[in-house]
Amino acid sequence: MRRLARGLVPIILAATAFLAGRLSSSGVASAATRPGHGSLIEHDSMVAKNEPGTHNGGGQTTGYSFFTSARDLSFVFRKRALHPGSGIGHHEQKEDEVYYVLSGKGELTLDGEKHLIGPGTALLTRTGSTHSLKQVGTDDLVIIITYPTAPRKGP
Repeated sequence: MRRLARGLVPIILAATAFLAGRLSSSGVASAATRPGHGSLIEHDSMVAKNEPGTHNGGGQTTGYSFFTSARDLSFVFRKRALHPGSGIGHHEQKEDEVYYVLSGKGELTLDGEKHLIGPGTALLTRTGSTHSLKQVGTDDLVIIITYPTAPRKGP
């Protein structure tokens, strides 16, 4: 677990710092920076998509899938806003995954045990565990999600 945490934490911190520093200050983003190396800058407005709660969680959410066109990216980086009454349905985890709560409140059920979570909460769901997440309260539950994936080939 410590080895995985050491591997994922730098990715999460770098991606979060990059997005927070680069995107929130200007609100403007371009599709790419210098040609050749494949670095990208994306903004919420470029990727936002209204979607039902994932894993049959119910309700409506807004999903933000960043860097889907990036070549050979070894992780997925997403943001999801769970609107009042929505959730991520109960499912078994197929790969290690990290959630980080930016705002709002939620009820997480992890391996049958319920937990109230809010801003500043990070959770690691391991392969083979089960979980679900339900938005509670009046404000959207906004989370960052990242997990490893096989490298993808881009255009």
